[in-house]
Amino acid sequence: MPLLAPNPTTKITRAVRLAVFGVTLASLSGLALVPTRVCAQSQATYQISAGPLGSALTQFGIQAGVTISFDPKQTGHLNSAGLQGQYSVDEGLQRLLANSGLQAERQSNGGYVLVAGSPETALELGATQVSTNQLGTVTEGTGSYTPGYIATATRMVLKPRETPQSISVITRQHMDDFALDNVDDVMRHTPGITVSAYDTDRTNYYSRGFSINNFQYDGIPSAVRNVAYSAGNTLSDMAIYDRIEVLKGASGLLSGAGSLGGTINLVRKKPTSDFHGHITTGAGSWNNYRTEADVSGPLTESGNVRGRAVAAYQDRQSYIDRYSNQSSVFYGILEVDLSPDTLLTVGADYQDNKPQGSTWSGSFPLYNYAGEINSAKRSFSNATDWSSWQQYTRTVFATLEQDLGSGWVGKLQLDHKLNGYDAQLGAIQFDQPAADGTAKINAQRYKGETTSDAADLYVSGPYEFLGREHELVLGGSISTANWKGKGYWDVTFGTPNIVDYFNWNGHLAKPDWGNASQISDDTVRQTGIYATTRLNLTDELKLFVGGRVVDYTLTGTTNTYRESGRLIPYAGLTYDLTDYLTAYASYTDVFMPQEFYNLDRHSKMLDPDQGENYEVGLKSEFFDGRLNASLAYFEVKESNRPIPDDAWNNLSPTPPNYAFKGTAARTKGYELEISGELSPGWSLQAGYTHKVVRDDSGKKISTFEPEDQLSFYTIYKLKGDLNKVSVGGGARWQSTAWQEMYNSPKDRYEDFSQKPYWVVDLMTRYQFTENLSTTLNVNNVFDKYYYTNIGFYNSAIYGEPRNFMLTTRWDF
Repeated sequence: MPLLAPNPTTKITRAVRLAVFGVTLASLSGLALVPTRVCAQSQATYQISAGPLGSALTQFGIQAGVTISFDPKQTGHLNSAGLQGQYSVDEGLQRLLANSGLQAERQSNGGYVLVAGSPETALELGATQVSTNQLGTVTEGTGSYTPGYIATATRMVLKPRETPQSISVITRQHMDDFALDNVDDVMRHTPGITVSAYDTDRTNYYSRGFSINNFQYDGIPSAVRNVAYSAGNTLSDMAIYDRIEVLKGASGLLSGAGSLGGTINLVRKKPTSDFHGHITTGAGSWNNYRTEADVSGPLTESGNVRGRAVAAYQDRQSYIDRYSNQSSVFYGILEVDLSPDTLLTVGADYQDNKPQGSTWSGSFPLYNYAGEINSAKRSFSNATDWSSWQQYTRTVFATLEQDLGSGWVGKLQLDHKLNGYDAQLGAIQFDQPAADGTAKINAQRYKGETTSDAADLYVSGPYEFLGREHELVLGGSISTANWKGKGYWDVTFGTPNIVDYFNWNGHLAKPDWGNASQISDDTVRQTGIYATTRLNLTDELKLFVGGRVVDYTLTGTTNTYRESGRLIPYAGLTYDLTDYLTAYASYTDVFMPQEFYNLDRHSKMLDPDQGENYEVGLKSEFFDGRLNASLAYFEVKESNRPIPDDAWNNLSPTPPNYAFKGTAARTKGYELEISGELSPGWSLQAGYTHKVVRDDSGKKISTFEPEDQLSFYTIYKLKGDLNKVSVGGGARWQSTAWQEMYNSPKDRYEDFSQKPYWVVDLMTRYQFTENLSTTLNVNNVFDKYYYTNIGFYNSAIYGEPRNFMLTTRWDF
């Protein structure tokens, strides 16, 4: 898709741009700015594999943000050696076109045209620049619904077709088209992911029958342990991210200990080699207002220092009575070329979420005093007006990348993060209202913070063995996470906490929280070394072999656990059936220490939950990688899944402790996904997933996840006189989901189900000028009633009714 190159600017224009950039960036990081100019000599980092010259030029144009015009007949069957490292646009083109007999001629508009070259007109190349192993290809500015490269699975920068695991990617363009402003929004658009809302401010994600608790930021695992209390991961604002990568299944090679469902990698935006920015403002249903500013560019005349600053603020109310939320995010990042071979990156981000009227355990109790299902409006809230689940995150990070020569690179990443929460909660819960229509307000408070530090160091590069070239990654990591938390549940109400359920308006005085009933102070320390290699057995056949050795220690007030020298193996195989179709198979492994409350009848923590992921499939790419498709069959085997030990818990007299035991589970399923550009101006992301999860007795479990899911989202730019208009839309469908719940008033277990449903969304955009556009998004067009959670503490919460968002964007 053609991209516009920066036009030459006057000194006045540059001064104005610099002033805008300076105010924004200085407010975030207090950094001094140096006058700058935009030129074709500004440098950027490229990762373009060897292959057809036409494909290499297309990838270069996307990554560089320039238009390269050529007739496919010019490139014909010519090949390119690819491009890895940091170059200016001119240098990059010259290297790609070396020995091709062609050259790129710069045009007055900043674009390039391919013409026949000659030795006399060829320019001398400068010295080799920094070669790096960044996490995939930047998707911003490409207009694409698919990535060029990904590295989440193995740290090797590979095309999606070359990676022997299922990975879904939601790109920057997809997020912008459908106004996906937080992780929940993105996960709803990700094929095969179930989004389950516990209440207004806590969400969990599931894949292949298992929870996803593994979060990475630029490939560094987040070691937040207090998942049950939520700490900002699922509320991350998308303004600061280039893309979201979801690796499905076990992923212990790079994460170490983790959950079986998969890994969510949030990849931050990077500074750009040319100056640009945008401001967006939006307004939508239920007084939903959002503003975002993003400025990026070189900070020195030579372009060796580049910066970016992002700020966003959202103030919204809700379809749920009395609920509102104010969220803010700030982000700053600098890239510095310390030398032609060394790149330093430093940055920080800051986010606050301040809700009011937070529901607690759904938005209404499913059963009343008699065990009958409550009938509730979608707007009903079980919360008091002061109930709030505030959360925040603070992060500073740094990366040092070094070209070691001969294609080898080294990378050191450091990350320091604070994740905190203060939940002051009051809500109607459990088997209410009573026969007289009254209900009791339960209140508790949870407050805590996790301080985590992580470091990862690795080297990667090619090596020769038995006459063929192969790739190798060697690395090690260390992380610590300290969670300090307090729980208050011995509270005192100043007024009676009995309210009228059918006329509930949220008014009740906040209680005295008293002293903490529980104080937690836990530290998790994890170290590991890892290695993986891709052996090019033939031109078509590649073998991946690797593993990680992990030391894991949990110490603190809740429990103690140690795991030393644990091996997590990794294996994969790819075979290129054609230039565009690859068959693959993989085996991955992971383990997860149990939560502190998963104790056996002897009050001993259960052994770790363990999982193995087996996967085979086909992957293909079309149109020089602009369209990717995959088909996968998978099996996930779990051992030591924690379930209640009913034989112990149901003894009479009642035992002094509630016990769990470990059991086995297995998921079998398949999935199909396609993403990218079907034709110029028409993009699509779609997927279908089928899975069944059974325990060791053959009984279906995890039934709150639907067995079948279908999603598709597309956008099309009209042609001719309507070429300023883009139209799009999409839908997601799921089959029946159900949950077995204990009906206390009737003293029996029974199923509560969510029937199959569709949710349809539409969007349209009008491009007034090259730099000004307005987008209208309408979600749940047919106003479908459905639950986003069934059975969490015998509660439920409805999905959003029909709503809209109108957003205007100004690019500069």
